[in-house]
Amino acid sequence: MVEAVRGDGVVVTGAGAGIGAALARRFAAAGARVVVNDLDAGKAEAVAAEIGGIAVPGDASAMVADARDALGGTVDVYCANAGVPAGGSEAAGEQVWASAWDVNVMAHVRAAQELLPGWLERGRGRFVSTVSAAGLLTMIGAAPYSVTKHGAYAFAEWLSLTYRHRGIKVHAICPQGVRTDMLAGTGSAGDLVLAPTAIEPEDVADALFEGIEEDRFLILPHPEVAGYYQARAAAPDRWLMNMNHIQQKWEQAAAGGDPARVAQDGEWEDPPRELRSRPQDSQ
Repeated sequence: MVEAVRGDGVVVTGAGAGIGAALARRFAAAGARVVVNDLDAGKAEAVAAEIGGIAVPGDASAMVADARDALGGTVDVYCANAGVPAGGSEAAGEQVWASAWDVNVMAHVRAAQELLPGWLERGRGRFVSTVSAAGLLTMIGAAPYSVTKHGAYAFAEWLSLTYRHRGIKVHAICPQGVRTDMLAGTGSAGDLVLAPTAIEPEDVADALFEGIEEDRFLILPHPEVAGYYQARAAAPDRWLMNMNHIQQKWEQAAAGGDPARVAQDGEWEDPPRELRSRPQDSQ
């Protein structure tokens, strides 16, 4: 049990199911007072009733003040978990791009605008951003999602480097596939890339609490992502070649062909052994 959050007022957005619900349950089990937010009021109320929390349904971008009131005036931990999958290419419509930017990035910014003045005055606060491995790497077939998750990660990183000396804790959760409705909606790209190593939402909550105990910024429920992230930085062209190979496999499968016959532009390999160290173990 994490003593750091016992008695804290916690807000979890997008908590009617999936990762958000798992986070809400875990914080409640650790002795926190939890506000459960979701666009679906029925789902928010069901999870709140289950954990003894408080349901504050509605748009995650506009509920911080109501959540703070529900907690008696103070939010200690804010979990920016709500997100939209937003598949498609550069040709995705303006509304798709705008929605992804608003929910996946600007909702986090608006929450920080509401919370940081009080946190900085108190010298204490915790911001948890559910990003995605797509925010460290990318995701085939999902340009708006990948781009905005990079934005979410960048914002969390900026918050941490700017305010950590003033008592603000920030955690960026970056899982690959998680068995949720969002994964089910990723279609054939998700089946190829995410489903084979998908984990349960509770595993993500466990990883976050381990990170809180160890005071880590980057939370990797799939430890192998560390190697991919290092490979991307150390050898970007090789990493892009490998990702393009996966893109070609996906296109070939979608066209009814044999993915195994995709031509390779160079040698395909996983991240080399020397790039597979685990930042989680050293931070």
